[in-house]
Amino acid sequence: MTRTKQSVTPKVRCAVYTRKSTDEGLDMEFNTLDAQREACEAYIASQKAEGWFLVPDRYDDGGFSGGNLERPALKRLLADIDAGRVNVVVVYKIDRLTRSLLDFAKLVEAFDRRQVTFASVTQSFNTTTSMGRLTLNVLLSFAQFEREISAERIRDKFAASKRKGMWMGGHVPLGYEVRERKLVILPGEAETVRFIFRRFLEGGSATLLVKELAEAGAVGKNGKPMDKGYLYRILANRLYLGEIVMGEEVFPGEHAAIIDRTTWEGVRTVLESNTPRRNNNRVQSPALLKGIVRCRHCDRAMSPTFTRKAGRMYRYYTCQNACKNGHDACPMRTVAAGEIEAVVTQQVRTMLRSPEMVVKTWQANEDVSERDVAEALRRLDPVWEELFPVEQQRLVQLLIARVEVEKGGVKVHLRAEGLDTLARELDDLWNAKEEAA
Repeated sequence: MTRTKQSVTPKVRCAVYTRKSTDEGLDMEFNTLDAQREACEAYIASQKAEGWFLVPDRYDDGGFSGGNLERPALKRLLADIDAGRVNVVVVYKIDRLTRSLLDFAKLVEAFDRRQVTFASVTQSFNTTTSMGRLTLNVLLSFAQFEREISAERIRDKFAASKRKGMWMGGHVPLGYEVRERKLVILPGEAETVRFIFRRFLEGGSATLLVKELAEAGAVGKNGKPMDKGYLYRILANRLYLGEIVMGEEVFPGEHAAIIDRTTWEGVRTVLESNTPRRNNNRVQSPALLKGIVRCRHCDRAMSPTFTRKAGRMYRYYTCQNACKNGHDACPMRTVAAGEIEAVVTQQVRTMLRSPEMVVKTWQANEDVSERDVAEALRRLDPVWEELFPVEQQRLVQLLIARVEVEKGGVKVHLRAEGLDTLARELDDLWNAKEEAA
């Protein structure tokens, strides 16, 4: 008796992926995700003859955008694909999977790596064929185009609302609260804002104003004491004039003003007169230790500043805590730049001449002898004084990781990896000096 040989249809494990951009309506008994899944399950059932069957795990992303891949259910699905648990991914529509061409390319690469295909209920695709890939790319291009059009519509609506003077969200400024999506004046905070504008107009000093506000116990919207940066943001905010800003355009706002225009213009004049002085402090001051010197009391950076008296310039490094919160906030406040730079330079020269430092540098570069390293480091003294300030600063930044300053003294932390480079550069500088002679 002859037996008929029957072919066995291979089992194809199918996973359904669903997504909705917002979480609106997800608490309903039958929501959008359920509708997508029902359609996908019916599609899988229609392919039963091909061996398709539904895996029990659900991959539902409710309230997640299709503009990126940061979705928990999608990540679980990709992990199961890598583990070999899924053969086909079924979606209701391609843009449920992603709306980005770049992300789509990443997903296709991940699918191909595990020989996984995916199907759409409303668009029949097979990603293993070149025609299927072409069709997918075209459809995804339209999906991305639709997404960009939607974004443009939102931006246009946002701009139109601002032109009407509507406040469109963001950080609520000091002096206001939000009621029914509109800014409403808070009397107590508004009085603090008026005080800030009035006192700055009278004194012109944000440093003194910070101190005065701290003594009065005034705090910002975040409940913390105000520093100079916070004050400058208040003084530059046109919301207090009753206006709404969109780019470089200004429109009358729906909310009430806290500051009158005369006060606003007066503060602008004071700020403009102060600006050149602050900019010159940054541009004209030579600063050997810029970016590496810190106040050890406050653990804050110290910035180069200067003052002029009787036509003479005096340079300093000032603690940022003192800059933002007034000099009383830091026990040290400032240090004379020339003195601290001389102390640091002398410490570095002394350390470089020590046998321990020579050995460390030599161990970092065994291509040269210990004697050559010692000779190169010894040349720092005669070469240093002939360098331009910018060259001195570069060598200091190369060698020093951090300089900590406190009332009791100075602590220098060397950058170990910079010793070898420094030795080579000093050797080059010395050779150039000898050739010039």
